[in-house]
Amino acid sequence: MANSAAAEFRQGGMTGYFRLAHGATAQALGETRPDLDRAALAQALRAYHRDLGTLDAQVEAGLAHLAHPASRVVVTGQQAGALTGPAYAVHKGADAALLARQLHTDQRPVVAVYWVASQDHDAAEVASTTLLDRSETLHRLSLDVPAGVPVGRVSWRSEWTVQVRALLDAFDGPAEHVAAVRRRIDAALAGGGSYADVFARLLHGLLAPAGLLVLDPLHPALARLMAPALARELHDPLASSAAIEAAAARLERDGFVPQLRRPPGATNLFVEEDDGQRRLLRAEGTALATETRRYTRAELLALLEADPSRLTPAAGLRPAVQDALLPTLAFVVGPGEIAYGAQLRDVYPLHGLQQPLLWPRLSVTWLEPPVARLLRRLEAGAAQVQADPEGVLGRALARERGAAAAAQGRLDALNAELHTLSAELGALDPTLAGAAERTRTRTVARVAHLQRLAARALARAEDERSGQLTRLKRHLLPNGVPQERELNFLTFLLKHGDMPRQQLLSLPPGWQGELEIP
Repeated sequence: MANSAAAEFRQGGMTGYFRLAHGATAQALGETRPDLDRAALAQALRAYHRDLGTLDAQVEAGLAHLAHPASRVVVTGQQAGALTGPAYAVHKGADAALLARQLHTDQRPVVAVYWVASQDHDAAEVASTTLLDRSETLHRLSLDVPAGVPVGRVSWRSEWTVQVRALLDAFDGPAEHVAAVRRRIDAALAGGGSYADVFARLLHGLLAPAGLLVLDPLHPALARLMAPALARELHDPLASSAAIEAAAARLERDGFVPQLRRPPGATNLFVEEDDGQRRLLRAEGTALATETRRYTRAELLALLEADPSRLTPAAGLRPAVQDALLPTLAFVVGPGEIAYGAQLRDVYPLHGLQQPLLWPRLSVTWLEPPVARLLRRLEAGAAQVQADPEGVLGRALARERGAAAAAQGRLDALNAELHTLSAELGALDPTLAGAAERTRTRTVARVAHLQRLAARALARAEDERSGQLTRLKRHLLPNGVPQERELNFLTFLLKHGDMPRQQLLSLPPGWQGELEIP
């Protein structure tokens, strides 16, 4: 449902599932959160940044705004990927900062916060990242992150530092730009700590100048502030699952496929057990249990009191816990999170909250100069190439060579001629009209298929000669995945210096498109 939900979101067609970002912002700005102790929140975040080694003047300015009694937050978040992970992880943080800047006033300060998903335990999703160097070599960094353990509990290892530095040594880029990125990474590694800490320091270095604060929910001071929301959930641990399943049923009636399902007995709570593994709690009568042991509610409440970081929310509860902690005005989300958000509106009232605005994240496909020139020659955009790289190049080559057989105009002419012929045959004998129309449809579809095959053959032949198709794919569809979801943002800093970061932070919030690097 993710892509269809995102499309419906932008068209304003899902107001029954969540509040639209556009059109409701003024109303949301007028809402207040008098129940929230902003001073305590700012103090907890100060303790986190102090421990992280990032408590600088920019952070202090953000904390001062956050402590204001009328402050609001634009929040986003992402798993703690290797060296910041795919580019969209940085794009989300930039968008939160841009939106907060746009909405901020002295009377109603708005602060951008990046929720580092340190509680996540899916190692496969955070252990690797891809970078593309100047010679168009794809570098894949893969770190041996242990599975099942929250990444905020995984200490950064010296062998990972060796791998990162070896990648930088092998990366072909201007020496001054590689050196600048090396300094960023060395500063993030120097503080030690967890896998999530390194991610957070890198994000801070990139986006703190734009006003972004990072937040790790496993930090003791912040986990303590989230404990009341988790305690509420423990008192009726299946209520949020029931709300999610009810929303799933509504989505199905409306023709969508729900992204989030809660099987019978499944709660929205994980417990970090004594072996360090994070396991989902299920209701078993009056008790709650994982696959390894049973707990009474009293035992879990005692665990929450002793160490609140050991009880963590699942995907169906995390946004509500996040927004119980923060005075959230807007949540910057990607397409998958929009799909989840459509099922979470009725979870919020269980915690005395209203779901905040959902804001579709900024999206950028970066065009480096050689690729920008090639796209202009092909008369195509990056999205077209990502959808059909061989077809785009092949059709452009057919145009250049005057190969009319592969041209859309030739197909249109054939379709028009067959349409006329079908109509004339039908006029002669009405019983032939249906067969004639079916013949036209099949013939046009078959010829279109043959044109596509011919265009792709042209593209492959040209690629063997010039490598143009390979270049397009490596830049726009690396490893078969759209650029923003695969290439690390540091790729562009390594080759072009700070210019891409400056370009990103000069965009309007919510911007979507292709951005050429000068």
